Amino acid sequence: MYKFDKRVVVTLDAGGTNLVFSAMQANDFIVEPITLPSNAHDLDLCLATMVDGFTRIFNQLEQKPVAISFAFPGPADYPNGIIGGYLPNFPSFRNGVALGPFLEEKFGVPVFINNDGDLYAYGEALGGFLPELNNRLADMGIEKRYTNLLGYTFGTGFGIGMVIDGRLNRGNNSCVETFCLRHKNHHEVFVEEGVAIRAIQRVYGELSGDINHNFTPKDICDIAEGKIEGNKEAAIKAFEEFGTIAGDAIASAVTLTDSLVVIGGGLTGARKFFMPALLEQMRGMLHSIKGEELPRLPEKVFDLDDEEEFVQFAHGASRPIKVYGTDKTVIYDPMKRTGVAISRIGASKAISIGAYSFALSMLDSKE
Repeated sequence: MYKFDKRVVVTLDAGGTNLVFSAMQANDFIVEPITLPSNAHDLDLCLATMVDGFTRIFNQLEQKPVAISFAFPGPADYPNGIIGGYLPNFPSFRNGVALGPFLEEKFGVPVFINNDGDLYAYGEALGGFLPELNNRLADMGIEKRYTNLLGYTFGTGFGIGMVIDGRLNRGNNSCVETFCLRHKNHHEVFVEEGVAIRAIQRVYGELSGDINHNFTPKDICDIAEGKIEGNKEAAIKAFEEFGTIAGDAIASAVTLTDSLVVIGGGLTGARKFFMPALLEQMRGMLHSIKGEELPRLPEKVFDLDDEEEFVQFAHGASRPIKVYGTDKTVIYDPMKRTGVAISRIGASKAISIGAYSFALSMLDSKE
């Protein structure tokens, strides 16, 4: 949507260890990023670091930026730019910090802050997966277009963003979340305990009998591949359980939003081990009290990274039907469908595009 826009937006990748500052124009970075320590334990030092980082970026730009826009990890009153609540990576912000208003006072431009999951989904919807898919359909001569997208991030946690009819859904309280759904296998446990880096490590330890191992998820993936020594069966099953728990949660969200799904984050490199189980959950069956069987989702679920399945998804089941009482026909496609894909641009780039696009969309809406 803003691929050719000439306006500049300053961005920030805010992590508990480092703050990475940059600037975007036309969906691409235009300056070398500046990395500074977060100093997240000390509010005064953290805010001073932010001012320093943003100032350095402003000084490199040939034109004045129209906004600052970035993601912040954790709960917040995002529409008002206030960060607060349980913030493991930014403990000094827990009592509430008016970060957006503070930065607006310092730099004299609008400041937009959002959840990283929200910006991930928005970036994929406006400059990543969704336009790429719709362009492919257009090239195939297919008229149907998709506007609803759920974006999930698989990594330290289980993040989500929701775009409905091309617009980011931030909810009434800027609190669209997925981590707190029920865990499929342990109903009193929240789902993120099964869909996160720590879940892969924990399940591998339990299944292998080596609960004190120091393997990373990348190591466990390499064990599953047979590239390094370890319990291969436990490694494969750890990713399968991960996919099962994620697929169950994703199916619930798709049921309510009738959306496509794109997944990003560090754990997507293990796609071959978790995706079959994830798709199996989404393609599963439910039963009535009388034992009647029906699909878990009303939509047929496709693996959009599989070329053969993509073609089936694209064409659906279109056929002509007669208009009653006339010789005319219309095209009818009875196949409701959805699909899942792994991000091609990556979570970090998608979040940056989302931050850029969100700022410009908000500015445009005020004109």
